[in-house]
Amino acid sequence: MTTETFNRFARQSDLVPTDRLTQVTATVIGVGAIGRQVALQLAAIGAPRIQLIDFDHVDLSNTTTQGYRKHEIGWSKPFACGEAISELDSTIEVTRIEDRFRPRQTIGNAVFCCVDSITARSAIWKSVEGRVAFWADGRMLGEVIRVLAADDTPSSQHYATTLFAASEAQQGTCTSRSTIYAASIAAGMMVHQFTRWLRNIPTDADTSVNLLSGEWTVREAS
Repeated sequence: MTTETFNRFARQSDLVPTDRLTQVTATVIGVGAIGRQVALQLAAIGAPRIQLIDFDHVDLSNTTTQGYRKHEIGWSKPFACGEAISELDSTIEVTRIEDRFRPRQTIGNAVFCCVDSITARSAIWKSVEGRVAFWADGRMLGEVIRVLAADDTPSSQHYATTLFAASEAQQGTCTSRSTIYAASIAAGMMVHQFTRWLRNIPTDADTSVNLLSGEWTVREAS
């Protein structure tokens, strides 16, 4: 480890174990409001390999709610997000998949699900369950955030119970009403659960935060 690298990570060394982090390939599925923030936070803590999966392109509204820059309008989101990661740390191995998630795709051992529909979540989970060591799902509607983590049998079973039928979901995508500050908080909660897993601290299976009312609820896996 060079002096420059040591200095960069010195303040987080007790919170993010480098030995375990170096063994991780992180896959971020959906690099929109929450996913872009997750990817950048993973890069900032030193994740060595980050895979970005999204079929969408940056539009003007994404410069406010998702943090993309004006000159990136029209770029694919994986490309734009990958460029931002490389600006933070050019040594990170970034894989960009400019497509929807497909079951045949190779994924990392830590997956961050940041898609905006329950149908997509259900399909992805059905494909990756049992293939990943750590899973986090971020959901957001306005100022209400829900983060789910699965890294063992009880938490995986609990997660499956949250995948209700699309007909039971609220109308519109979960990011139809969003702000960058809520997305950043959701991303931070997901990365926090990831670092708990890295430190062998039990993760919280189901956390909900209502920013407006100030309510914070943690549900344990049954």
